[in-house]
Amino acid sequence: MVQRLYSAAMPPDQITKTRADQPLWPTLRRFLPYLWPAGETRLKARIVGAMLFVLASKLVQVFGAAYTLKYAVDRMASGDRSLGLLVMLLVVGYAASRFSTTLFDNLRNVTFERVGQDATRRLAATVFRHLHQLSLRFHLERRTGAVTKVVERGTKSIDTMLYFMLFNIAPTVFELALVLGIFWTNFGLWLVGSTVVMVAAYITFTRIVTDWRNALRARMNDLDTGAVAHAVDSLLNFETVKYFGAEAREGRRYERAMEAYADAAVKSENSLAWLNIGQALITNAMLGGGMAFVAWGWSQGRFSAGDVVFVSTLLSQLFRPLDLLGMVYRTIRQGVIDMAAMFDLIDTPSEVVDVAGAKPLDVSDGHVRFEDVRFGYEDGQPILKGIDLDIPAGHTVAVVGPSGAGKSTLARLMYRFYDLTGGRITIDGQDISQVTQASLRAAIGIVPQDTVLFNDTIGYNIAYGREGATHDEIVRAARGAAIAGFIERQPEGYETRVGERGLKLSGGEKQRVAIARTLLKDPPILILDEATSALDSRTEAEIQTTLQSIERGRTTIVIAHRLSTVVEADEIVVLEAGAVAERGTHADLLRKGGLYAEMWNRQAQEREDGEALAAE
Repeated sequence: MVQRLYSAAMPPDQITKTRADQPLWPTLRRFLPYLWPAGETRLKARIVGAMLFVLASKLVQVFGAAYTLKYAVDRMASGDRSLGLLVMLLVVGYAASRFSTTLFDNLRNVTFERVGQDATRRLAATVFRHLHQLSLRFHLERRTGAVTKVVERGTKSIDTMLYFMLFNIAPTVFELALVLGIFWTNFGLWLVGSTVVMVAAYITFTRIVTDWRNALRARMNDLDTGAVAHAVDSLLNFETVKYFGAEAREGRRYERAMEAYADAAVKSENSLAWLNIGQALITNAMLGGGMAFVAWGWSQGRFSAGDVVFVSTLLSQLFRPLDLLGMVYRTIRQGVIDMAAMFDLIDTPSEVVDVAGAKPLDVSDGHVRFEDVRFGYEDGQPILKGIDLDIPAGHTVAVVGPSGAGKSTLARLMYRFYDLTGGRITIDGQDISQVTQASLRAAIGIVPQDTVLFNDTIGYNIAYGREGATHDEIVRAARGAAIAGFIERQPEGYETRVGERGLKLSGGEKQRVAIARTLLKDPPILILDEATSALDSRTEAEIQTTLQSIERGRTTIVIAHRLSTVVEADEIVVLEAGAVAERGTHADLLRKGGLYAEMWNRQAQEREDGEALAAE
């Protein structure tokens, strides 16, 4: 029973299961624009140039290397030693042909490298931008490690698929056509038919076994993704792990995930041995049969000694890309799986989108209205039930209430992280659902309860408030947030790094950085979402003074749990169960003796009890 409860408490892996039977052609069709980008003449020229090098390599390989070696052997077999110089020249020509093949292959790679890297860059940028456009709901439900692993695999696969499709499959088909033509002309239908049957058998065997292996690899990748997702999640929450002494538990869980991955990886890699054995059997049977046929023809006086070497050379050269064909097919199939998972991310629709013809928000005064606002995160579970608020320009309205009343939801709806299920929110008479999200969010600044900073410098985190801010503007914002003195006392000043999520700073210091960032943005509308509730009383009092100074002249919504922080608000709105229970000034609400007065008295008693305990 204990084990069952423990398992039920484990968080689900919010990852997309890999499909081993992912359709090939739909994904490839979607991938083609990255291969042949519209308007990129230089990249297209590079592709054409690379293909010309491919053709040159194959022509030299088939006609240059094979024929020169055949003629050299025929001259030597004739016994005419006066042809020694010619034979030497033919042998040198054979070596030169082999070198030319290598030269053309590498020139092809040099020419094409920019195409592959550019395709990878554009695809990665497309995915990254789309991820930032997705709704808050998506990012709350997905696991960061799983998403990054999908993107990493998908972007890496495009360069590999470009390379193999252009420089292995197409050249192999071209070379096969050349070889069949030569066999038809020189050796007749039997050798042509045998070669075709061999290639067909090779491809069929490779596809069947590879599809089986892909199922194993799909399972392996799912386990790998899950292990990485858990590892990232565990490391991001290392404090919680330490709070509960769960280091060993996390280690065991990760080890179990890696053990399952290792078992799947062993099965996948062992299956490769069977594929290689079968491929080698088919190709060597053809090589032996082809050479035996030519040797028999030589014994009948139909073929020369050089023809045996000629057929051996052509088949060996053909087998080289065919030997890679199994790996190529596996790689392309795996690339399709990886790219399809990434395209699934790109296809994930954004829950909140700009309406057609949306115009930028024009903020003249900053008058905010909530008109019969209704909202629920899940269907049938309303959070807000007809909220009406009128916040005149330059006024401060506080929203208070018990936990779960819907206070912080108001801030998310102001930013339009979600669309309303009823009613509307307006700024200066403009419905925020009808304006562009970028202009709406540019007009609002927020100091959140949980300030999460980038793992960069203090200066960078403050400058994040407005792109292109100068150092002097950053310093002024820091002074306005009363953190400039702290920064200047650091050995590296504004270049001081704050650590992962800003953990090198105290709670008060992080809040001041958040205030400075908002000051630098200088928005006409300000939201303070429980900006001091996580701080001690002394730090809260210091930051409260700073907050009151930046509220002046701005339309401000203060979401608070501690009522002592909102007594100066122009109006206080009390929410209960998603509806407005009371509204008025601090004094008015105390006189009413309702929910606000009850909350005030309870918090006052808690403060008195805390002070008495501290005095003992």
